[in-house]
Parts: sequence; C-alpha cells; structure tokens
Amino acid sequence: MPESVLTVFLYASITAIATGFGALPFLFFKKISQRWLGYSNAVAAGLMLTASFTLIFEGNHYGVWKTVIGVFVGLVFILLTHNWLDGREDLSISHLRGSDARKVILIIGVMTLHSFTEGVGVGVSFGGDEGLGIFITAAIALHNIPEGLAISLVMIPRGMRVWTTALYCIFTSLPQPLMAVPSYVFVEAFEPFLPFGLGFAGGAMIWMVFSEIIPEANEGNSSKHIGAIITVSIILMVLFQEYLR
Repeated sequence: MPESVLTVFLYASITAIATGFGALPFLFFKKISQRWLGYSNAVAAGLMLTASFTLIFEGNHYGVWKTVIGVFVGLVFILLTHNWLDGREDLSISHLRGSDARKVILIIGVMTLHSFTEGVGVGVSFGGDEGLGIFITAAIALHNIPEGLAISLVMIPRGMRVWTTALYCIFTSLPQPLMAVPSYVFVEAFEPFLPFGLGFAGGAMIWMVFSEIIPEANEGNSSKHIGAIITVSIILMVLFQEYLR
C-alpha cells in the first residue's frame, strides 16, 4: 500500500475512533430517569438536526439539485426502512427488543449511512492538498464526538452498556476509512456523488428527528422545556462547528 494511501486510511480511521468518545461521559452516570431520558432525546434531536442541515448546506456547494434529490431519496429510503422494521416483531439488538430495538437500529443505520459521505469527503480533500485533507479530517473527528454523543443519548438510557455503545458508535463511522481510500485514489469519479450522498443522509436524519426522537422526548415532559433544550443544543452545535472552521 503506497504511503499516501496508508496515510489517508489512518487519518480516516481516527475520525471513526473519535465517534466512540461520545459515549464516555456516560461512565459517570449510572441511572437515567424518564425525565432525563426525554431531555437526552432532546439534546440528541438538536445535535442531529444541526448535523442534517450542515450536510445539506455542504452538498449545495457541489450541486443544489443533486442535493435536493438526495434529500428526497433519503426520506423515501428511511420511510421504507421504518415500514419494514414495523413489520418485524422479532427484532433485537443486544438485549433490546421491540420498539427500543427498532429505534436503536434506525439511528445506527442512519448515522452509518451518513458516514459514507464523510469518508468520501476525507478522501476527496486529500486528493487536492494534504494540508486541506488533514484539516478536514481533524474537523470531522471533532464533529464525530457529539455525533457519538447523540447516538449514546438514544442507546444508553435504554440499557445499553457504555463500552458496547462506544463500539457501536465507532461501527457507525467505519465507512469513513473504508470510503476515504477509494475516493482518494479515484477522486474525480467520486466527487460528483458527494452532493447526492450528503442530501441523502440529511433527509434521513431529519425524518428520524421529527418522527422518532422529538415525539419520544415529549412523552411525560413539558414541550416548552424540550423545545428549549433542542434550541440550546442547536446553538451549541453551531458554535462548535464555527469553532472548527
């Protein structure tokens, strides 16, 4: 493996590992009440909404129509997937069953899908200039930590172990090193697909937030409090992303 290809793979692997760090704060919390489960879902909703629109705006730089088509296809895909999961009563993941298992499978699936486009982004950025590639990799790695937190906020309150959740978080980002290398080697072939992929991931995540996460956050909680938490989470995520620029 040429040194440059190995470098791209190693940098992209760091971005995947960083996602697991999002689960580590839960080492200090042993039990989460129903109220705090709602608050956790609200934080996850804010983080995911910000990530969704960031993906879409990023896709617009490469092509608005490709991005819009990607958003629509992402919506259709997640709807079909949800309908298929609803018809499966035997679903399980770790010790989770039923609706909890469906929700966890959905968020793992959505976050894994959007990692494909981030992997392509890493590879394409290294195809232009190594300095740009390193900057993009660092930004994605730091961005992946709150994404890992968003995943953990859905999984751990449902009884998943912290270290198991951390591994699932890393799993959702494995497409990043897997896609970074081919998109670096064949940069001209992969770049046209970026806006579609970014829109696809954004559309699927937006539906997930409004259809699954926010309704559950509102269960047994004041909608005013949930709305405030979501808004503050978005503000903090926007400031975090601005800090990375």
